[in-house]
Amino acid sequence: MWCDNCLLLLPLRGGAIAWGVVMFLYSLAGGIFLLNWGQYLFFVFPEWQIYGGIGIGVAVAAALSILALSNRSYIWTRVCKFIWPFVIVICAVRAIIMIVELQRGKDKVQWECENGGQLWTDSADAGYGGSASFPTGFCTAGFSSLYAAFIVGLLVDLVFQFYMFFLVWRFQKRLEHYQNMKGPFYGGYYNA
Repeated sequence: MWCDNCLLLLPLRGGAIAWGVVMFLYSLAGGIFLLNWGQYLFFVFPEWQIYGGIGIGVAVAAALSILALSNRSYIWTRVCKFIWPFVIVICAVRAIIMIVELQRGKDKVQWECENGGQLWTDSADAGYGGSASFPTGFCTAGFSSLYAAFIVGLLVDLVFQFYMFFLVWRFQKRLEHYQNMKGPFYGGYYNA
């Protein structure tokens, strides 16, 4: 027997679109944050730009999923189902590297907080800093809280991505199983 609603927290299509919107918003916000202030947390030049770019890439994958689900497009749903495993693997590698690099730069982040949010001297000498300063909210929370929040945030992000992949896969299967019948859409399985 095929289970149409197994492991669904929300209705399939509408819930997946809502899930995608949440993922799009937080991934875009995280990517923009890393592009603007990442040099205060990561100290090798293109590192924060790569992390921010991957965050923007996740937002693009979520937007493609939203569009595929909105249009009930079988082709775009398959494209999204193909893209999500690559995104998940790249983000898992990114999460591991971010956690390790943030731990390695712990002393530099604490120095930045103790010196009024100014950029680490080697980074400032290399010209990485812009006009923005380090947000004071991160310094008042302390490094251990910041580090724990990054770890939890990255793990939650991976769980959200796995679930989005499951929703896209499940919607594709629903389209395959009910393409000749009206299925659970539009008033019944056979619409007789």
